[in-house]
Parts: sequence; C-alpha cells; structure tokens
Amino acid sequence: MQRILIILLAALCVAACGRRRSAPSQETAASAPRPRVFLPAIAPAGLSPDEQRDYLRRHYWDRFDFTDTLFVSEADTVQMIESFARYIAVLSDRPADSAPMDSLMRRASSSKPMLDYFAMLAQTVLHDPNSPLRNDEFYIPVLRAQLASPFYDEYERIAPQYDLEMAMQNRLGQPANDFRYTLASGASGTLYGLKAEYVLLFINNPGCAMCREIREAITSSPMLSEMIERGRLKVLALYPDEDLTEWRDYRDRIPASWINAYDKGCVVREKSLYDLHAIPALYLLDSCKRVLVKDSADVAQIEEVIDRRS
Repeated sequence: MQRILIILLAALCVAACGRRRSAPSQETAASAPRPRVFLPAIAPAGLSPDEQRDYLRRHYWDRFDFTDTLFVSEADTVQMIESFARYIAVLSDRPADSAPMDSLMRRASSSKPMLDYFAMLAQTVLHDPNSPLRNDEFYIPVLRAQLASPFYDEYERIAPQYDLEMAMQNRLGQPANDFRYTLASGASGTLYGLKAEYVLLFINNPGCAMCREIREAITSSPMLSEMIERGRLKVLALYPDEDLTEWRDYRDRIPASWINAYDKGCVVREKSLYDLHAIPALYLLDSCKRVLVKDSADVAQIEEVIDRRS
C-alpha cells in the first residue's frame, strides 16, 4: 500500500499543487487563516492489520463534518487529496466492493459544495489517468451520487452521465466487450476467439513512454514469460488509433509471441467499447473473458491476481 501511495502522490503533486491559490503577499499571508486540515480516525491499538483495515473502512470519516461547507473553501486541498488517497488504499484490497464509497457519497451529498468537493477528490484519485489507484467500481458511486443529486441541472449532468456509461463497461467480474482486431497481414480475429487460460489486453500507442515501460515489464517478468511460452497466457497488443504508418514503424518492437494488432476503423473508440482516456491500459481476462483486472498500468498487479488464483 505504501508503494502505491508514494507513486500516487508523486504523480498527482503537480496537478494538486496547481489547485492552490497563488502565493499571497507577506502582509496578506500574515493575516490569512491557515488552511484547515482533516484528521482521519485512527484504529484502536491492539487490532490486527486486517482488523485495523476493517475499522478504517467503517470509521475513517467519523471526524469529518459533512455539514461544514465553509471547510471546502478553507481546506488544504493537497492534504485532502492525500487523505482521500489513503482511504482508497484502505479499500483497495476489495476492489469490487463499492459499499464504503456508496456510504461516503451519501454523506457527501448533503450540499452542492460538499458534493462538488468530494467529486473533485474522487476524480483526482479514482479517474485521473496518472493515478495508480484508478478504480471504476469505486468511482461509479460518485457518478451516481452526482446524477441523483437535486443540486445539478441538466447541463451539469452531461459529464458524469458519460463517465458513468464508460465506467459501466467491462466491469470487474463481468464479461469484457468483444471486438475484432486486424493484423499487419490483413488477417483479423476477435478477442473472444483467443483461447487461453488468461488473455492480457494491452491497449497502447507507439510513441508512449509508459507503454514502452509496460512492454518491458511484461517481457522481463519470469512468471508472465513462462505462461506465454506454455500457452497459458496470450497477450493482445491493440493499437486503437488511425495512424497506421506509426504503428507499422513500431511493430518490430512488439514481441513475436504477442498478437500485435490494430483496431480497423477505430470501432472500439467509436462504439465506446473500452474507455481510452487513459493509455496505456491493461485488462486481464480469464478463459471466459471475464474481467479480472481493469484499466491498469501495473504489471505487478497482473502477476498478483494470477498468483492468487493459482
């Protein structure tokens, strides 16, 4: 968990700091109140790590006053993003259990300023492409709270409605959306036509530095390399865009043991079959094409999920 938090806070530092007001003059700074901070609940001593986690799932926000809308304008937002990220890290051992987020968003829906603020925190931690804690299952309750709120007009509902429609695609434990891919030879196949114990869908772009890092992480993984060699794992590297010249120039860098393909006609994008706002993206599927890992950029997570199922 600590590793994830360090990565998250480093990735979001620039964006979060950008939300601070510009530096005040010395005179203003002397008279201005210090930003308010939130202190989460602390688990009682003597509990096991699992018991501490369960306690914080239920009581993390007990000290937060959801009726205090003044807090929103006076809060240290960077500190609040950190606190929210730590809460999500507590929940992340059960990535498909959205009940704690449902409860949190019911409390945060007490007023529009409070709902807007928690929606911003959630968007930063759960939906930002740079966040390693991205999780649509946790983000869905946030979007539903916005759409159910009487504080939002029709125009304000457009963005959360679209995000909800995308988040509902390819949910954990559910069958992934099928699509047709095309090879450099012109031959084509479908996702569901791939027969293996696991399928790893790797949505990537040729010029993407993180895509290269993920490709190298997969090829350097002894576990995944052995599974690929034995036919237990098939990797489908999918290019979702239109510039095939760039894709062809890059294709020799994709391992020959992978299926290197593109989306002819950009059907995946046009039909919104997968959320492409964050590339690269890894989807781990079982033999029935049920989603085990969704929209990840962490090869270690792929290994952990497979290892737990072994």
